[in-house]
Amino acid sequence: MQHAAALARRGCRLRTPGSWSRSQSSVAVEASAMLKVRPERSPRERILTLESMNPQVKAVEYAVRGPIVLKAGEIELELQRGIKKPFTEVIRANIGDAHAMGQQPITFLRQVMALCTYPNLLDSPSFPEDAKKRARRILQACGGNSLGAYSASQGVNCIREDVAAYITRRDGGVPADPDNIYLTTGASDGISTILKILVSGGGKSRTGVLVPIPQYPLYSAVISELDAIQVNYYLDEDNCWALNVNELRRAVREAKEHCDPKVLCIINPGNPTGQVQSRKCIEDVIHFAWEEKLFLLADEVYQDNVYSPDCRFHSFKKVLYEMGPEYSGNVELASFHSTSKGYMGECGYRGGYMEVINLHPEIKGQLVKLLSVRLCPPVSGQAAMDIVVNPPVPGEESFEQFSREKESVLGNLAKKAKLTEDLFNQVPGIHCNPLQGAMYAFPRIFIPAKAIEAAQTHTMAPDMFYCMKLLEETGICVVPGSGFGQRKDTYHFRMTILPPVEKLKTVLQKVKDFHITFLEKYA
Repeated sequence: MQHAAALARRGCRLRTPGSWSRSQSSVAVEASAMLKVRPERSPRERILTLESMNPQVKAVEYAVRGPIVLKAGEIELELQRGIKKPFTEVIRANIGDAHAMGQQPITFLRQVMALCTYPNLLDSPSFPEDAKKRARRILQACGGNSLGAYSASQGVNCIREDVAAYITRRDGGVPADPDNIYLTTGASDGISTILKILVSGGGKSRTGVLVPIPQYPLYSAVISELDAIQVNYYLDEDNCWALNVNELRRAVREAKEHCDPKVLCIINPGNPTGQVQSRKCIEDVIHFAWEEKLFLLADEVYQDNVYSPDCRFHSFKKVLYEMGPEYSGNVELASFHSTSKGYMGECGYRGGYMEVINLHPEIKGQLVKLLSVRLCPPVSGQAAMDIVVNPPVPGEESFEQFSREKESVLGNLAKKAKLTEDLFNQVPGIHCNPLQGAMYAFPRIFIPAKAIEAAQTHTMAPDMFYCMKLLEETGICVVPGSGFGQRKDTYHFRMTILPPVEKLKTVLQKVKDFHITFLEKYA
């Protein structure tokens, strides 16, 4: 009532409910009349379309999470809705995601990460003292003693020091300088960053990047994004996917006709091929890089994953130094490691590092500038990387459990590598080279002419057609070899060996049965 009186004193007219209806009706009529007078507008065209977008991004392909994986996701949703399939689950054997495949985390690593994430636990008697010691050291180096603070762009100083000490131990005393260490968001971030610095030029002076075929699709994706030239060199499948320097010479000679080859990428142990390079091979590659003035990128994320008793991991850095100062003082080398593989399998933390040696001092400044644009890599990932390079040592409380867990993971992987090789080679029309290292099999498959014709009618590569049928009929998701590159008229697929042994046996048996049926159907 007071509100009504106040309105009356100001000369405002009070409306009855009926007058409100009439007023609203009148406004609606007027608005409708105005809309009839105003011309209709067509929908505004989108600024960003497939035609207007960055063509380099459109050219990017990443087979590991490509069409097969999208189809796998659709099938999983159908299973959830109760749609009947010849299988009850999709087995994602397309990617090296250890924990997703059931591998248990390393206890010591998770203890230190828990302490770093929630420092109140440092007073808990449930955690060993060596884990607390490492957590305190990491936290003291972080702003505000917290993983939630930004770090320096190059990474937390004490973690870079630990990485340098690890490399020195690994390489038998060859020195490593923390100033040459750059902590990264997984190894992929480091590889992408260093390629950004390296790529330049146009026309015949565009940067050529030599990549092994088969290759990990990160390389082709980044090369496309940067508008560089991919220069393929083929690994020798008949010789257990060995790298032949004569093939490198062929690739460089032909590339010089249309680009400036100046980067050589090596993956050792190999992904997807699983080969481990001999020391002699590494020496030959380093000499070739010195001779041809090539910047070396050594992707060594599987350095802990060596299974063949006849093989041993040799780092490019170590071999480079042992070849003498003419090489060690001149050949530019960036090498990469990660928390995602090895025995750790901590993919989600996105921890990694790169060591870059013989970099021009002015370029070093440019690299740090480029890294500073993204502020810093995730500090939790940096902490995880620290635990990998600074594990428990003999005499410490956690050493025995840590060693037992590490040996168990790597021992199981070695068994699964041999199991996969043996079972695949029992299947007519499948040949699998020895899995010397890494986490994958890359078997060669025979695809009949009728199946190739059927693939063409579906506008698919033959091995994509094969893998799609495998997924639809068995629920097993693998990646076609065409996504990694392969010699003409050869067909492969990549499959991880990470599933538990019994599940892996089931997967291999299903692939065997499918392949035999596939050959009969398209004979």
